[in-house]
Amino acid sequence: MIKDQQTYTILIIEDNPGDRLLVDTYLEESVLVPRITGVESYREAANLLEKRSDFDIILLDLSLPDMSGEELIKAVIDIAGNIPVVVLTGYSDVEFSRKSVKLGIADYLLKDDLTSSILYKSVIYSIERKKVFNQLEDSEKRYKDLFQLSPIPKWVYDLQNLKFLDANQAAVMTYGYSYEEFRQMSVKDLIPDEDLDMLKDTIQKVKETDKSTPRFSGEFRHRKKNGDIIVAETSSNYLEFDGKPARMMLANDITFKKKYVEAIEVQNAKLKDIAWIQSHVVRAPLARLMGLVNLLAEDEVTTEEKQTYTKLIMDSATELDTIIRDITEKTEQIDIKEI
Repeated sequence: MIKDQQTYTILIIEDNPGDRLLVDTYLEESVLVPRITGVESYREAANLLEKRSDFDIILLDLSLPDMSGEELIKAVIDIAGNIPVVVLTGYSDVEFSRKSVKLGIADYLLKDDLTSSILYKSVIYSIERKKVFNQLEDSEKRYKDLFQLSPIPKWVYDLQNLKFLDANQAAVMTYGYSYEEFRQMSVKDLIPDEDLDMLKDTIQKVKETDKSTPRFSGEFRHRKKNGDIIVAETSSNYLEFDGKPARMMLANDITFKKKYVEAIEVQNAKLKDIAWIQSHVVRAPLARLMGLVNLLAEDEVTTEEKQTYTKLIMDSATELDTIIRDITEKTEQIDIKEI
């Protein structure tokens, strides 16, 4: 048999010298350089694992002097951390073996059936499975961190009944509902009654969308817990959540942005009005003033005509002053700080 060239650091928790020798022998037959550490009780194992976490695998006998059975499995799993645990026992209890696997052990081997090949395969498979499991756990943690720590409200909802399956802290803070309240609600509870038909049409379109395609759902009015209405720009992605078809929704509050844009539009309308006044209304009295001033400069103008022209100049000046005051008043009304 060709020995595995890789180095494995193995902890054996076994109080029977004969069984320990047999396990050591099997490991040395299949692994070129097994680094084996042995302890004879749970207490010794606990003390060792407090100091070391570099073991690739733990081989555990179920009958130790200070602990045994299910209690021992739970205790060792608790202190093992990310290290896979393989049980070695002389008791062939099928139900207990199933229960042991559910408790978190990587494998359950009978000592009477043990061979070098069986032990080696169990060690290798258990180590590799644990690596994959740890990677999945890390991936899930990264997803949860990205989901929970996002400053933008996000939630996951069931595509069948629209019930919320999860919500992040930003959603809780923005909408005022606790996480527990979100879990009792559906997407419909955030939508004002008059907008439910729009929601129904959008959900139907979302269901018809290719699962791999992100979906921009548009702008929706959402009702917060305190009754305030905000405008949210929403988009979603398909995912399976606890085996259910679902979508993760992102809801960006654009209420201020909408008000700001509306204020800019009102401002632009007022500026256009002012520009029109300046280009049309102001020019009439100004043109009259210029013409009357020219007439006063002529030598042939009589005293009576000068009086008439002077009155017309005052009237035009008064009209121009009124127009300028109107422009000033309109300009002062342009104030976006009110938003």
